Amino acid sequence: MSFDLNNDPHIRIDILTGERVLVSPHRSKRPWQGQVEKSTTRERETYDEDCYLCPGNRRAEGAINPSYSGSFVFVNDFSALLDRDNSFYLNEKDLFITEAERGICKVISFSPRHDLTLAEMDLDAITQVVKTWQNEFDNLRKNIWVQYIQVFENKGAIMGCSNPHPHGQVWAQQGIPSAIVLEGQRQMDYFKKYGRTLLRDYLDAELKKKERVLIETKSFVCLVPYWAKWPFETMIISKRELQTISEFSSEELSDLALVIQELAIRYDNLFETSFPYSAGMHQAPVNTGDQSGWHWHMHFYPPLLRSATVKKFMVGYEMLADAQRDITPEKAAEMLQQLSVIHYKKQSNG
Repeated sequence: MSFDLNNDPHIRIDILTGERVLVSPHRSKRPWQGQVEKSTTRERETYDEDCYLCPGNRRAEGAINPSYSGSFVFVNDFSALLDRDNSFYLNEKDLFITEAERGICKVISFSPRHDLTLAEMDLDAITQVVKTWQNEFDNLRKNIWVQYIQVFENKGAIMGCSNPHPHGQVWAQQGIPSAIVLEGQRQMDYFKKYGRTLLRDYLDAELKKKERVLIETKSFVCLVPYWAKWPFETMIISKRELQTISEFSSEELSDLALVIQELAIRYDNLFETSFPYSAGMHQAPVNTGDQSGWHWHMHFYPPLLRSATVKKFMVGYEMLADAQRDITPEKAAEMLQQLSVIHYKKQSNG
């Protein structure tokens, strides 16, 4: 019997982690033709007097925001990590292991506008956000105890976002997170074997195939990874073999802003809703020596499956065994490729 990737269950391997992904296309051959429900969330005002992130407002801990006009950055009032130098370490018979973790957690309000997500901000404003990411990364890495800096955004209440004002975060810490250790080792092993980065070769192969590529600019490619775990998961990869956002030129920062804008618009247009996701950059650790195998990339993990109200849950088999998906990455890419890069709100307004 012949094997068909579009119909037969199979395993794909995440080359960045080595994890298995079970793809079961026969379970849902045409999920995009199911019922599509639009979001009933009301439109937000441009300014909310009760919002902790709007300009001039008082935050929960008492500080007052300045009347900012672009992006606004501050240390999180409820940081998960604290900037305290503590060398505490405990190991009881290799069974109870604890060590202190030092860090700095910052919040970046993308815009003074309470109602604008990245999908609805203009390109100049998004470029300012991207430049802010670079500036914060550059400043935080100057702390010699910092080994890793995570830039990320949780968009939407469904992703646990505690404030609807569009914002992201930057966490700097003295240790290297488990996911970064794993990705870093896989990339370094490949680099030592082939003399090229893993994502450089992967990107070249994807550009030849074209089927999963969504956006291509001079400096970046946005695609649906072959091993995507979430229904509409995507990844942005730099064309140059760069390790961190510090190395991006002004042209590359503008290019990245353009790719993020277009991707965010396509996401919103898919189900005509403010599309939720968790997104973040994966880049080389800092102040830790040779990281030549690392290649900068940015993950987008959205949970929506069939409509604005139907979510994909990672439960049962996914929590206990492997990630599993029904709609193939190729079909997800096809759906995203066909969407307009004009936001649906602007289309409806003529």
